[in-house]
Amino acid sequence: MATGFQFSLWVLLGLLLFLGIRPGAEGGKVLVVPMEGSHWLSMRKVVQELSARGHQAVVLAPEVSMHMKEADFFTLRTYATPYTQEEYDQLMMDYFQMAFEEMHFLKIYFRSIAMLKKGSMLFEKSCAELLHSKELIRSLNASSFDVVLTDPVYPCGSLLAEYLSVPAVYFLRFIPCAWDFEGTQCPNPSSYVPRMLTRNSDHMTFLQRVKNMLYPLSMKYICDVSFSPYPRLASEILRREMSLLDVFSYASVWLFRGDFVMDYPRPIMPNMVFIGGINCAHRKPLSQVCMGAIT
Repeated sequence: MATGFQFSLWVLLGLLLFLGIRPGAEGGKVLVVPMEGSHWLSMRKVVQELSARGHQAVVLAPEVSMHMKEADFFTLRTYATPYTQEEYDQLMMDYFQMAFEEMHFLKIYFRSIAMLKKGSMLFEKSCAELLHSKELIRSLNASSFDVVLTDPVYPCGSLLAEYLSVPAVYFLRFIPCAWDFEGTQCPNPSSYVPRMLTRNSDHMTFLQRVKNMLYPLSMKYICDVSFSPYPRLASEILRREMSLLDVFSYASVWLFRGDFVMDYPRPIMPNMVFIGGINCAHRKPLSQVCMGAIT
């Protein structure tokens, strides 16, 4: 009996020693599906910090891109695109030129619609190439990722996360047409929350509240142009009827690159986290000229 007790004591001491010397937490495996342009430049800092904290990050990017290049703090994996680098560069150049041209509002609107259609078609075809790549999907499944970090402005990351049955974390500024409110089932009262680009404050007159309600209607067509292909693609890949709201609702956590210093206070849900200031990691002190202008 005494021998058995001594044996149990040694086992207990060995277990306590093992628990004491092993790491308290292990790094996870993160699959990153970014959006091009400044969206990726912001997310890149997060990926770098994840790597510094012991997590393994794999960035899944199209072969044709503007900023998504290899780095020592993540593994880059690419997938084929149905367009060339020259076609993509020309599309980006057209966007930049239009931003600096002076023209009538209606002309800008219709040119923006045409360019959005072209850009959305390219991104959706690129997403289809990714999701239909059986070898790549098989490899990603075998990697057993713990989470997918993605920007829902490019819904392909959300579709891929659900297809792989991996939790998704969204990293974003906002989604047009209040899809971030819809996706989180968050209250969005028109008399309280100013709509993006309306220039309304949180203290609105009656006419401003009317504008706040009508303005999203003018944006609906733009959103339909940008996101309409994805419900069809999601329904095909997941083999069940999917709406755009279903696509956006998959996230476990929403990380918003804003805060209530930049934006007016609004209702939030428990899985919505505001991380304003993340784009200011390399801020520089104001020059003497700027300081003089402020004072």
